[in-house]
Amino acid sequence: MKHQITIKDIAVKLGLSTSTVSRALKDHPDISPKTRVAVKELASLLGYRPNRIALNLRNNSTRTIGLIIPEIEHYFFSAIINGIEEVAYKNDYSVMVFQSNESYKREVINTQAVLTNRVDGVLVSFSKETRDFSHFQRLIDNEIPVVFFDRVTEELQADQVVADDYQGAFIAVNHLIEKGCKRIAHFAAPQSLAIGRSRLSGYHDALLKHDIAYNPALVVLADTFDSSKKAAHDILRNADRPDGFFAVNDMSAIAIIKAAVELGLKVPQDVKVVGFENSKSSALIEPELTSVDQFGFELGREACLQLLRRLKEDEDISEFKPVKKVIKTKLVVRGST
Repeated sequence: MKHQITIKDIAVKLGLSTSTVSRALKDHPDISPKTRVAVKELASLLGYRPNRIALNLRNNSTRTIGLIIPEIEHYFFSAIINGIEEVAYKNDYSVMVFQSNESYKREVINTQAVLTNRVDGVLVSFSKETRDFSHFQRLIDNEIPVVFFDRVTEELQADQVVADDYQGAFIAVNHLIEKGCKRIAHFAAPQSLAIGRSRLSGYHDALLKHDIAYNPALVVLADTFDSSKKAAHDILRNADRPDGFFAVNDMSAIAIIKAAVELGLKVPQDVKVVGFENSKSSALIEPELTSVDQFGFELGREACLQLLRRLKEDEDISEFKPVKKVIKTKLVVRGST
Protein backbone atom coordinates (compact mmCIF):
# COMPACT_ATOMS: atom_id res chain seq x y z
CA MET A 1 0.00 0.00 0.00
CA LYS A 2 1.35 3.41 -0.97
CA HIS A 3 2.27 5.65 1.96
CA GLN A 4 -0.06 8.64 2.29
CA ILE A 5 2.04 11.80 2.54
CA THR A 6 1.38 13.72 5.74
CA ILE A 7 2.29 17.15 7.09
CA LYS A 8 4.96 15.43 9.20
CA ASP A 9 6.69 14.05 6.07
CA ILE A 10 6.97 17.58 4.65
CA ALA A 11 8.14 18.97 8.01
CA VAL A 12 10.91 16.37 8.33
CA LYS A 13 12.24 16.98 4.83
CA LEU A 14 12.32 20.76 5.31
CA GLY A 15 13.48 20.73 8.93
CA LEU A 16 10.36 22.58 10.10
CA SER A 17 7.76 21.90 12.79
CA THR A 18 4.45 20.34 11.73
CA SER A 19 2.61 23.45 12.97
CA THR A 20 4.75 25.67 10.71
CA VAL A 21 4.01 23.46 7.70
CA SER A 22 0.29 23.47 8.56
CA ARG A 23 0.22 27.27 8.72
CA ALA A 24 2.28 27.63 5.55
CA LEU A 25 -0.21 25.50 3.62
CA LYS A 26 -2.97 27.80 4.85
CA ASP A 27 -1.08 31.02 3.87
CA HIS A 28 -0.85 32.17 7.47
CA PRO A 29 0.67 35.71 7.62
CA ASP A 30 3.12 34.70 10.40
CA ILE A 31 4.94 32.43 7.93
CA SER A 32 7.40 34.07 5.56
CA PRO A 33 6.62 34.01 1.81
CA LYS A 34 9.84 32.05 1.20
CA THR A 35 8.82 29.30 3.63
CA ARG A 36 5.28 29.19 2.25
CA VAL A 37 6.59 28.70 -1.29
CA ALA A 38 9.04 25.98 -0.19
CA VAL A 39 6.34 24.09 1.70
CA LYS A 40 3.81 24.27 -1.11
CA GLU A 41 6.33 23.24 -3.77
CA LEU A 42 7.42 20.19 -1.77
CA ALA A 43 3.81 19.33 -0.96
CA SER A 44 3.00 19.39 -4.68
CA LEU A 45 6.09 17.37 -5.55
CA LEU A 46 5.30 14.67 -2.95
CA GLY A 47 1.63 14.56 -3.89
CA TYR A 48 0.34 15.75 -0.51
CA ARG A 49 -3.42 15.92 -0.14
CA PRO A 50 -5.07 17.35 3.01
CA ASN A 51 -6.52 14.55 5.11
CA ARG A 52 -10.30 14.63 4.74
CA ILE A 53 -10.90 13.23 8.19
CA ALA A 54 -8.66 15.83 9.80
CA LEU A 55 -10.36 18.61 7.85
CA ASN A 56 -13.78 17.40 8.89
CA LEU A 57 -12.66 17.24 12.50
CA ARG A 58 -11.33 20.78 12.38
CA ASN A 59 -14.21 22.31 10.46
CA ASN A 60 -17.19 20.26 11.68
CA SER A 61 -16.85 19.22 15.30
CA THR A 62 -18.66 16.00 16.18
CA ARG A 63 -18.66 16.85 19.93
CA THR A 64 -17.34 13.34 20.50
CA ILE A 65 -14.22 12.21 22.38
CA GLY A 66 -12.58 8.85 21.69
CA LEU A 67 -11.34 6.90 24.74
CA ILE A 68 -8.95 3.95 24.31
CA ILE A 69 -8.31 1.94 27.49
CA PRO A 70 -6.85 -1.51 28.30
CA GLU A 71 -9.92 -2.82 30.15
CA ILE A 72 -13.21 -1.56 31.53
CA GLU A 73 -13.72 -4.08 34.35
CA HIS A 74 -10.65 -2.87 36.28
CA TYR A 75 -11.81 -0.54 39.07
CA PHE A 76 -9.10 2.04 38.36
CA PHE A 77 -10.10 2.41 34.71
CA SER A 78 -13.81 2.49 35.52
CA ALA A 79 -13.10 5.34 37.99
CA ILE A 80 -11.16 7.14 35.25
CA ILE A 81 -14.08 6.74 32.83
CA ASN A 82 -16.42 8.27 35.42
CA GLY A 83 -14.12 11.28 35.76
CA ILE A 84 -13.81 11.70 32.00
CA GLU A 85 -17.55 11.43 31.41
CA GLU A 86 -18.38 13.97 34.13
CA VAL A 87 -16.23 16.62 32.42
CA ALA A 88 -17.23 15.62 28.89
CA TYR A 89 -20.98 15.74 29.48
CA LYS A 90 -20.77 19.05 31.36
CA ASN A 91 -19.11 20.46 28.23
CA ASP A 92 -21.64 18.92 25.83
CA TYR A 93 -19.33 16.14 24.60
CA SER A 94 -20.14 12.44 24.36
CA VAL A 95 -17.51 9.73 24.97
CA MET A 96 -16.93 6.78 22.66
CA VAL A 97 -15.11 3.99 24.56
CA PHE A 98 -12.76 1.49 22.87
CA GLN A 99 -11.27 -1.40 24.86
CA SER A 100 -7.95 -2.99 23.81
CA ASN A 101 -8.08 -5.90 26.28
CA GLU A 102 -4.29 -5.44 26.65
CA SER A 103 -3.86 -6.35 22.97
CA TYR A 104 -1.62 -4.29 20.67
CA LYS A 105 -3.40 -5.51 17.53
CA ARG A 106 -6.80 -4.63 18.92
CA GLU A 107 -5.46 -1.23 19.98
CA VAL A 108 -4.36 -0.49 16.40
CA ILE A 109 -7.87 -1.41 15.22
CA ASN A 110 -9.24 0.93 17.91
CA THR A 111 -7.24 3.88 16.53
CA GLN A 112 -8.56 3.15 13.04
CA ALA A 113 -12.09 3.12 14.47
CA VAL A 114 -11.40 6.47 16.15
CA LEU A 115 -10.56 7.98 12.75
CA THR A 116 -13.55 6.36 11.08
CA ASN A 117 -15.93 7.69 13.72
CA ARG A 118 -14.57 11.24 13.33
CA VAL A 119 -13.97 12.03 16.99
CA ASP A 120 -12.71 15.50 17.95
CA GLY A 121 -9.90 14.26 20.20
CA VAL A 122 -8.59 11.09 21.84
CA LEU A 123 -7.74 10.02 25.40
CA VAL A 124 -5.40 7.01 25.57
CA SER A 125 -4.01 4.50 28.06
CA PHE A 126 -2.20 1.91 25.94
CA SER A 127 -1.88 -1.87 26.30
CA LYS A 128 0.88 -3.85 28.01
CA GLU A 129 1.87 -5.25 24.61
CA THR A 130 2.40 -1.87 22.96
CA ARG A 131 5.99 -1.12 21.92
CA ASP A 132 5.32 0.61 18.58
CA PHE A 133 3.37 3.87 18.91
CA SER A 134 3.08 4.72 15.21
CA HIS A 135 -0.72 4.23 15.25
CA PHE A 136 -0.99 7.05 17.78
CA GLN A 137 1.49 9.16 15.80
CA ARG A 138 -0.90 8.83 12.88
CA LEU A 139 -3.60 10.56 14.94
CA ILE A 140 -1.19 13.35 15.87
CA ASP A 141 -0.09 13.74 12.24
CA ASN A 142 -3.75 14.15 11.30
CA GLU A 143 -3.93 17.03 13.80
CA ILE A 144 -6.21 15.15 16.18
CA PRO A 145 -5.38 16.12 19.80
CA VAL A 146 -4.23 13.16 21.91
CA VAL A 147 -3.81 13.04 25.69
CA PHE A 148 -2.21 10.01 27.33
CA PHE A 149 -3.15 9.08 30.89
CA ASP A 150 -1.74 6.56 33.42
CA ARG A 151 0.30 4.67 30.81
CA VAL A 152 2.34 7.24 28.93
CA THR A 153 5.28 7.37 26.55
CA GLU A 154 8.02 9.93 25.96
CA GLU A 155 8.30 8.87 22.30
CA LEU A 156 5.39 11.07 21.20
CA GLN A 157 4.74 14.81 21.42
CA ALA A 158 1.52 14.56 23.41
CA ASP A 159 0.07 15.71 26.72
CA GLN A 160 0.20 13.38 29.73
CA VAL A 161 -1.77 12.99 32.95
CA VAL A 162 -0.36 10.51 35.47
CA ALA A 163 -0.43 9.56 39.14
CA ASP A 164 2.78 10.07 41.10
CA ASP A 165 3.69 6.37 40.93
CA TYR A 166 7.16 6.84 42.40
CA GLN A 167 5.87 8.76 45.42
CA GLY A 168 3.04 6.24 45.97
CA ALA A 169 5.43 3.30 45.95
CA PHE A 170 7.89 5.08 48.23
CA ILE A 171 5.31 5.87 50.93
CA ALA A 172 3.89 2.33 50.71
CA VAL A 173 7.24 0.64 51.29
CA ASN A 174 8.28 3.22 53.88
CA HIS A 175 5.06 2.38 55.76
CA LEU A 176 5.85 -1.35 55.71
CA ILE A 177 9.34 -0.68 57.09
CA GLU A 178 7.97 1.57 59.83
CA LYS A 179 5.63 -1.29 60.76
CA GLY A 180 8.65 -3.54 61.31
CA CYS A 181 9.08 -5.30 57.95
CA LYS A 182 12.68 -6.08 57.02
CA ARG A 183 12.25 -8.42 54.03
CA ILE A 184 9.80 -6.86 51.58
CA ALA A 185 8.79 -8.37 48.25
CA HIS A 186 7.47 -6.34 45.34
CA PHE A 187 4.99 -7.82 42.88
CA ALA A 188 5.66 -5.62 39.86
CA ALA A 189 4.13 -4.55 36.54
CA PRO A 190 6.02 -5.07 33.25
CA GLN A 191 9.06 -2.79 33.13
CA SER A 192 8.14 -1.77 29.59
CA LEU A 193 5.50 0.42 31.27
CA ALA A 194 6.55 3.68 32.91
CA ILE A 195 4.26 2.91 35.86
CA GLY A 196 6.12 -0.37 36.40
CA ARG A 197 9.51 1.34 36.37
CA SER A 198 8.39 4.21 38.61
CA ARG A 199 6.86 1.95 41.26
CA LEU A 200 9.92 -0.30 41.29
CA SER A 201 12.11 2.79 41.68
CA GLY A 202 10.02 4.01 44.63
CA TYR A 203 10.28 0.56 46.24
CA HIS A 204 14.04 0.50 45.70
CA ASP A 205 14.66 3.99 47.12
CA ALA A 206 12.50 3.41 50.22
CA LEU A 207 14.64 0.35 51.04
CA LEU A 208 17.84 2.35 50.60
CA LYS A 209 16.53 5.12 52.85
CA HIS A 210 16.35 2.58 55.69
CA ASP A 211 19.66 0.86 54.80
CA ILE A 212 17.90 -2.30 53.62
CA ALA A 213 19.73 -3.98 50.75
CA TYR A 214 17.82 -4.25 47.47
CA ASN A 215 17.37 -7.92 46.55
CA PRO A 216 16.25 -8.52 42.93
CA ALA A 217 15.08 -12.01 43.94
CA LEU A 218 12.27 -10.33 45.90
CA VAL A 219 10.95 -8.52 42.80
CA VAL A 220 8.43 -10.68 40.96
CA LEU A 221 6.63 -9.86 37.72
CA ALA A 222 3.04 -10.47 38.81
CA ASP A 223 0.27 -7.95 38.18
CA THR A 224 -2.86 -10.11 37.83
CA PHE A 225 -4.80 -12.03 40.48
CA ASP A 226 -3.86 -15.48 39.14
CA SER A 227 -0.16 -14.80 38.55
CA SER A 228 0.13 -13.11 41.95
CA LYS A 229 -1.58 -15.90 43.86
CA LYS A 230 0.69 -18.52 42.30
CA ALA A 231 3.80 -16.43 42.94
CA ALA A 232 2.74 -15.72 46.54
CA HIS A 233 2.23 -19.43 47.22
CA ASP A 234 5.73 -20.13 45.91
CA ILE A 235 7.54 -17.34 47.77
CA LEU A 236 5.67 -17.82 51.08
CA ARG A 237 6.69 -21.48 51.26
CA ASN A 238 10.36 -20.47 51.54
CA ALA A 239 12.05 -20.61 54.92
CA ASP A 240 13.22 -17.01 54.46
CA ARG A 241 9.80 -15.81 53.31
CA PRO A 242 9.07 -12.08 53.09
CA ASP A 243 7.39 -10.38 56.05
CA GLY A 244 5.96 -7.66 53.83
CA PHE A 245 4.58 -7.27 50.31
CA PHE A 246 4.12 -4.21 48.14
CA ALA A 247 1.87 -5.09 45.19
CA VAL A 248 1.54 -3.04 42.02
CA ASN A 249 -2.27 -3.14 42.23
CA ASP A 250 -5.03 -4.20 44.60
CA MET A 251 -5.92 -7.44 42.80
CA SER A 252 -2.35 -8.64 43.23
CA ALA A 253 -2.38 -7.61 46.89
CA ILE A 254 -5.67 -9.44 47.52
CA ALA A 255 -4.23 -12.54 45.86
CA ILE A 256 -1.25 -12.37 48.25
CA ILE A 257 -3.56 -12.17 51.28
CA LYS A 258 -5.57 -15.16 50.07
CA ALA A 259 -2.41 -17.19 49.44
CA ALA A 260 -1.08 -16.34 52.90
CA VAL A 261 -4.33 -17.42 54.59
CA GLU A 262 -4.39 -20.67 52.60
CA LEU A 263 -0.88 -21.40 53.89
CA GLY A 264 -1.94 -20.83 57.50
CA LEU A 265 -0.29 -17.42 57.87
CA LYS A 266 -1.93 -14.48 59.61
CA VAL A 267 -2.22 -11.01 58.06
CA PRO A 268 -0.87 -8.65 59.39
CA GLN A 269 0.81 -10.60 62.22
CA ASP A 270 2.97 -12.85 59.99
CA VAL A 271 2.79 -10.95 56.71
CA LYS A 272 1.88 -7.34 55.98
CA VAL A 273 0.49 -6.33 52.57
CA VAL A 274 0.05 -3.01 50.74
CA GLY A 275 -1.73 -2.59 47.42
CA PHE A 276 -1.90 0.26 44.90
CA GLU A 277 -5.23 1.68 43.71
CA ASN A 278 -7.54 1.91 46.74
CA SER A 279 -10.28 0.06 44.89
CA LYS A 280 -13.66 -0.84 46.40
CA SER A 281 -12.36 -4.39 46.79
CA SER A 282 -9.72 -3.16 49.26
CA ALA A 283 -12.43 -2.65 51.89
CA LEU A 284 -14.16 -5.99 51.17
CA ILE A 285 -11.23 -8.36 51.77
CA GLU A 286 -10.51 -9.61 55.31
CA PRO A 287 -8.45 -8.01 56.71
CA GLU A 288 -9.16 -4.79 54.84
CA LEU A 289 -6.31 -3.84 52.52
CA THR A 290 -3.92 -0.95 53.07
CA SER A 291 -3.58 0.67 49.65
CA VAL A 292 -2.23 3.70 47.79
CA ASP A 293 -5.04 5.86 46.44
CA GLN A 294 -4.12 7.08 42.96
CA PHE A 295 -7.35 9.05 42.56
CA GLY A 296 -8.56 7.58 39.27
CA PHE A 297 -11.64 9.82 39.11
CA GLU A 298 -9.51 12.96 39.45
CA LEU A 299 -6.99 11.63 36.93
CA GLY A 300 -9.80 11.09 34.42
CA ARG A 301 -11.17 14.59 35.02
CA GLU A 302 -7.75 16.18 34.49
CA ALA A 303 -7.10 14.19 31.31
CA CYS A 304 -10.44 15.26 29.83
CA LEU A 305 -9.97 18.89 30.88
CA GLN A 306 -6.56 18.95 29.19
CA LEU A 307 -8.02 17.52 25.99
CA LEU A 308 -10.80 20.12 26.01
CA ARG A 309 -8.19 22.86 26.48
CA ARG A 310 -6.42 21.61 23.33
CA LEU A 311 -9.69 21.49 21.40
CA LYS A 312 -10.47 25.11 22.31
CA GLU A 313 -7.02 26.42 21.35
CA ASP A 314 -6.32 28.21 18.08
CA GLU A 315 -5.11 25.56 15.65
CA ASP A 316 -2.34 27.81 14.39
CA ILE A 317 -0.17 27.74 17.52
CA SER A 318 3.49 28.54 16.84
CA GLU A 319 4.90 25.48 18.60
CA PHE A 320 3.24 22.60 20.38
CA LYS A 321 4.58 22.11 23.91
CA PRO A 322 3.37 18.95 25.66
CA VAL A 323 1.97 19.37 29.16
CA LYS A 324 2.46 16.78 31.93
CA LYS A 325 0.08 16.81 34.89
CA VAL A 326 1.01 14.70 37.94
CA ILE A 327 -1.64 13.69 40.51
CA LYS A 328 -0.30 13.14 44.03
CA THR A 329 -1.13 9.83 45.74
CA LYS A 330 -2.14 9.05 49.33
CA LEU A 331 -1.67 5.97 51.52
CA VAL A 332 -4.91 4.65 53.05
CA VAL A 333 -4.00 2.50 56.06
CA ARG A 334 -6.22 -0.48 56.91
CA GLY A 335 -6.01 -3.86 58.61
CA SER A 336 -3.50 -5.59 56.31
CA THR A 337 -0.63 -3.63 57.87
